[in-house]
Amino acid sequence: MSPADVCCLLFISVLACCWVPSGCYANGKVTKVCGSMEPHHRGSGETTPSPYSLETNTTTFSPTDRIQVILSGTTYFEGFLLEARDAGNQSSASAVGTFTLTDLQGTQLLTCNKHQGSAVSHTSDVRQTEVVVVWTAPTDSPSEVQFFVTVVAHYNKFWVKLPGPIIYQHGVPPLPPQPDTTPPPVPTSTASLLPAPFTSEGCGQSKSCMSDPPGCDPTKDPHCFFLSMWTEGADQTSVVFELSGPAEGYVSFALSWDTWMGNDDVYMCVKDGDRVSVSAAFVSGRTHPEDESQSGLSSVSWRLADGAIQCRFRRPVKLANQEAARYDLAQEYFVFGASGHAEHGSVWKHSRQPLISTQRKLITGPPEVLTGSRGPIIMKMHGALMLVAWMLTGSVGTFIASFYKPDWPNHSLLGQKIWFQVHRGLMVLTVTLTIVAFCLPFFYRKGWSKHAGVHPYLGCCVLALSLIQPIMAVIRPSPDSHRRYIFNWAHWGVGSVTEIIAVAAMFLGTSQSSLLLPQPLATHVLIGYVTWLASFRVLLLVHKHLYIKNSLVSDDTQGILCDQSVRRRWDSFIKPVLLAVVALGNAGLLMALLSFIAEI
Repeated sequence: MSPADVCCLLFISVLACCWVPSGCYANGKVTKVCGSMEPHHRGSGETTPSPYSLETNTTTFSPTDRIQVILSGTTYFEGFLLEARDAGNQSSASAVGTFTLTDLQGTQLLTCNKHQGSAVSHTSDVRQTEVVVVWTAPTDSPSEVQFFVTVVAHYNKFWVKLPGPIIYQHGVPPLPPQPDTTPPPVPTSTASLLPAPFTSEGCGQSKSCMSDPPGCDPTKDPHCFFLSMWTEGADQTSVVFELSGPAEGYVSFALSWDTWMGNDDVYMCVKDGDRVSVSAAFVSGRTHPEDESQSGLSSVSWRLADGAIQCRFRRPVKLANQEAARYDLAQEYFVFGASGHAEHGSVWKHSRQPLISTQRKLITGPPEVLTGSRGPIIMKMHGALMLVAWMLTGSVGTFIASFYKPDWPNHSLLGQKIWFQVHRGLMVLTVTLTIVAFCLPFFYRKGWSKHAGVHPYLGCCVLALSLIQPIMAVIRPSPDSHRRYIFNWAHWGVGSVTEIIAVAAMFLGTSQSSLLLPQPLATHVLIGYVTWLASFRVLLLVHKHLYIKNSLVSDDTQGILCDQSVRRRWDSFIKPVLLAVVALGNAGLLMALLSFIAEI
């Protein structure tokens, strides 16, 4: 296979990778709570009268009958779970019959207890006030069937298992009512107000701490993310945690076996109006926290003031009847810290990369000051390689091709002109760095990034155009061909567009959550780079234009000799110095951005 074929195949594979559609997450997949019908949201269900009701178009039925069921409300709801149960057996959690949808967009069928279509739920959090479905009675239907529904107004306001109408089989006398044996909900622990804000005093001496910025004090800086922990009791049977951060919505931390999000034990302090809800949860991947509750948490207190949200709670080192999602605190874990926005007590995706401890921490171990980073190593490598490729090797390589072709005419390097060999070497290095850097985010994300905006699309364009350049170079016509001008213009045009898109991608890349550089300083450095490079390009273009103009109008021998003397001095000394100045300036600005990356 020729080099051109290899490049072509690689280019096609890159385009295919860039256009793979991202998957969607379907809300309402709540089959795990078919039995209890209780959403795994923070807190317990409402006990006030519900604004929602269930209705049927009949009170009697026969096996295989189709009955219309209507869920409606005087106010909107964002989610629901509807089931039919055996009214004569309140202890049974099995659904009866099957449903048929009338709205395929807003509703979906669920499989409860391996019974397909036995429940109905929402497909998204789009607000609605009415849902109509059709229930089909089974051939072995119980004599009495009652409909139940759980309705979610918004994340932390919901009604669990609201009883609906009871319908009876024709000719079957109603059974006497049976007591409801459903166990009462477990009461959640109460929370109190913190008497005073906690501080960073004692970090590394009486408690372990992790903060961002490092060494910040939560009493002085409301934007300080601060986590502390220490063991209590002579036998160290419990751990006290303190968490503080900006009061924009929520602050949280997680215990993880590795530095990747997924299978993590999470603890959250969430602003809900003028209160703070403290809970534990589990994250199975890059998803919303699951199984939120206050189980195992005690001595919960919180404070919401001075632009900061703070909470404190105690958790046993080992929980009685240890839950699968709650980790044993007598183990070593990486510690994650994150904050973000919340609405109605529902947390949103954090806007910044989580703060991750640089090493594992024994939760019950001796006090220490933990260090952390918000920039994953693999993403730091991605940013560094891309910057080196397009601020140094690619930039200098195109600069040489634009202005240094006539220089060093009597010297060669490995049988080719010096400018060509240097240009080719730098651009091959640029393409290699781009390919390696392009692959790194896919390894980190394990797929396409859904929240990176335009930046990854620009990256795809840069890589695709970068691969087109060597392909064109391989198949270019000879220098004396009448079609050579086509290659020259195409090569110049594609190279210029690639460099422009690369610069745009760098600007957008500085604000990516996975590699957030200090703003506006990073943007100012890139503006300085563009201005620096453009200034030298304009300078050399003006000199080139003036030289050509003078050559055309000079007709005396003395003038020509003078021009040639000036040009030799320019070519032999000034232009090489300008090239060195450009390269050093680019390298200096590059080092500034690389230092920002190292400090993340």
